[in-house]
Amino acid sequence: MKILVFTEGTILMHSSALGLTRKQRVEQSKKRKKTLPLRFFKEEIPNGKAVKKLQTWKNQGAEIFYLTSRTLTIQIKDISNVLRKYHSPDNQNLLCRQKGEKYRDVAEKLMPDVLIEDDCESIGGKKEMTYTYIKPTLKKKIKLIAIKEFGGIDHLPDKLEELLEH
Repeated sequence: MKILVFTEGTILMHSSALGLTRKQRVEQSKKRKKTLPLRFFKEEIPNGKAVKKLQTWKNQGAEIFYLTSRTLTIQIKDISNVLRKYHSPDNQNLLCRQKGEKYRDVAEKLMPDVLIEDDCESIGGKKEMTYTYIKPTLKKKIKLIAIKEFGGIDHLPDKLEELLEH
């Protein structure tokens, strides 16, 4: 089973969001979008117990893939380093958009069994989500699990069978 999980806003958050409520994190994100420094993403941290949850699924046979919003090489490297630093399973499986690609192109190439992404509340909602634009014939083959932005994945089932039913 292949699980594709979005990084920023879904399993990762900026370290300055630690201790804030989900709603406060969204507000912080809305304000920050216009003024992000180049190396901002090196200070990302896992949201809650995301690494433990992903490892639980990996231990049951899932292959974990990550999708970053970043397109600049230095920022992609920063996200990759964060995944490694916190021992995220399959951390070498970091995917990103290439020039001219949309998120859906990346997802359609991988064809995961499960796509976990946040609802993009701080940047416009559903119209910003990957799953929204996946071809209808392919959507039928991908289980979407949409979570609240910065809400984390701790609440998702530990068992893969239950995840597919979620």
